[in-house]
Amino acid sequence: MRFDSAIICIVTLFGLLLSGCGVRDFQGTRPGGTRTFGDDLGRKVVLPDRIERAVSLAPSLTEMIFAVGAGDRLVGDTTYCNYPPEAEKIEKVGDTQTPNIERIVALKPDVVFVSTASQLESFMNTLESQGISVYVSDPKDLDDVIVSLTRFGDLFGTTEHASSLAESLVARVEDVKQRVAGHKPVTVFLQISKEPLFTIGHDSFLTNIIETAGGKSVTAGVATAYPKLSKETAAALAPEVIVLSDSEDNPEPNEVFKNSPAVKNGRVYKINADIISRPGPRLVDALERVADFLQHPTNAM
Repeated sequence: MRFDSAIICIVTLFGLLLSGCGVRDFQGTRPGGTRTFGDDLGRKVVLPDRIERAVSLAPSLTEMIFAVGAGDRLVGDTTYCNYPPEAEKIEKVGDTQTPNIERIVALKPDVVFVSTASQLESFMNTLESQGISVYVSDPKDLDDVIVSLTRFGDLFGTTEHASSLAESLVARVEDVKQRVAGHKPVTVFLQISKEPLFTIGHDSFLTNIIETAGGKSVTAGVATAYPKLSKETAAALAPEVIVLSDSEDNPEPNEVFKNSPAVKNGRVYKINADIISRPGPRLVDALERVADFLQHPTNAM
């Protein structure tokens, strides 16, 4: 998906987004003070008119909830939820893949937000048997992140705040697109880890980020989202730019790239692992950083 004038209009006129543009979202108010929403799996999720207590099981979702002005209603999140700083003060319910269900139930949330279907399957029945709704939010690219933010604004009743944020993010994305328009795409390898060598594939939202920033991922045609590459496969890629997801185990390009144009020309860049790995509002920060890397070669590590 790509941003265009229709997307900008949709974000600006938020009521149209919910009522007439085909987005799976608010379905109407039910008797008894509840509403029904569609999540990203197409499931119908019944929620209170006002969510007072929520648990997030993904850092990206925690960031979204704070970004739309509802962080004060988070009563639980994961050990990986470290942004904004206030998120670290919230009670921890385990990590993203193995949350403590008993602790979640004890917090008595109205809803638990999860980011993948695999999370959902493991504990949905237990939570729903306790009267706790489960909502799946799984944005696939920049467009989805923007739409998800507006949805979260409606879920939490902070529509005006979320719409304003969405408009500002759309404007920043459009600015990047204008900056890179007319430039020949630069071939890019995004290295997630050095050993073993993990990268991004066709199904990763980061492939979309690189393309929007004026690049072309050399692994865009690889199936799945985060494939592990053999050194033989990687050696044949010859990227012009290498972007490293900055972490202790990923300090430099894998040795297989020592003769690549990227290494020979000093075009190796580092980017904060959190902003590049989380499909939340800071993904636009990542987009701007990658665009800077591709357009300004002197900013290398």
